[in-house]
Amino acid sequence: MSVTEDTETIRTLFRQQHGFLMSKIMFTACELGVFDLLLESGEPLSSGAIAERLGTSPSGTERLLEACVGLKLLRMERKDSEGLYGNTNLANLCLAKSSPKSQYHYLKFQSEVIYPGLQFLTDIVREGKGPFKTTHGMLQKSFFEASCSSEEELQRFSDAMDDAWSLYGREVMSAFNLSHFSLIYDLGGGSGALAKECISLYPNSTITVFDLRKVVERAKKHSMSSNKMRITFKEGDFFKDPVPEADLYILARILHDWEDEKCVQLLTKLHQACRPGGGVLVIEMLLNEDRCGPFEAHLHSLLMLVLTEGKERTPSEYKALYTAAGFKEVQHKKGSRYGIILGRKQ
Repeated sequence: MSVTEDTETIRTLFRQQHGFLMSKIMFTACELGVFDLLLESGEPLSSGAIAERLGTSPSGTERLLEACVGLKLLRMERKDSEGLYGNTNLANLCLAKSSPKSQYHYLKFQSEVIYPGLQFLTDIVREGKGPFKTTHGMLQKSFFEASCSSEEELQRFSDAMDDAWSLYGREVMSAFNLSHFSLIYDLGGGSGALAKECISLYPNSTITVFDLRKVVERAKKHSMSSNKMRITFKEGDFFKDPVPEADLYILARILHDWEDEKCVQLLTKLHQACRPGGGVLVIEMLLNEDRCGPFEAHLHSLLMLVLTEGKERTPSEYKALYTAAGFKEVQHKKGSRYGIILGRKQ
């Protein structure tokens, strides 16, 4: 190995072994409101000014800002020997809470729930099973129950899940032409963030979000404009309760929570409820058929091991689930982040 190769290998090692610290730097800057302050200011600010407005220590703030510059979350310019900090395009677009495409709530959820849960990854890999464990190592019935036991936690979870659809919602809902599906049910659709993207693309369709009672109650409180957008909410557990007849069912980031047997159980139930010519649209991260990537899907598959009883799958694995449930025609497309799979009932 040459000196250059050796140096690059060691740099790669440094980046990988400090990856958790890099994430926590971003989480901390988000939580403290660094990116929001700089977006609102409209001009670069010194570390002292930022510390004063945020109520943080000058020395700690300066080191955090410098690290954010290194991570390309902030930019820094010098004026009269003083460093002035401003947001990068990434920070303005995704890290400031006021941005329409903000990922703030998902990052906060990662910091407060996922990050602590990953402390158990070694034990979970050794045992080969979850589900989610609290920071005290206590097994929970499910990740959802563990992380959404109060109104505040449910709000946190819902906001985090909604963030992704501000970036990818329109892309996944336009992957296939769904305009001929007049009655659509979004199972586990939460607050209706994806449903709103769907109805904006297909205004002649009617969409109902079908979710647990406490989720629906919260969604109705916070989605006052949904009825005007032809979105309704219906309480129910799609595993335990009857699923109403529809032309199309959406399962967005649902099947990766469950083992194969339970996925087939749900898909079979939807096949029976589905109108002839209708279908089921699944939105999930997809592993390549050779299982050598993409890296993001491998990351999420490990998260599913920690948090749920499920996993990420390849397109052929999803097709096998559809086929076992009775669907004959199955197509898939890959988006920039999520895969979109459509199974049709003959």
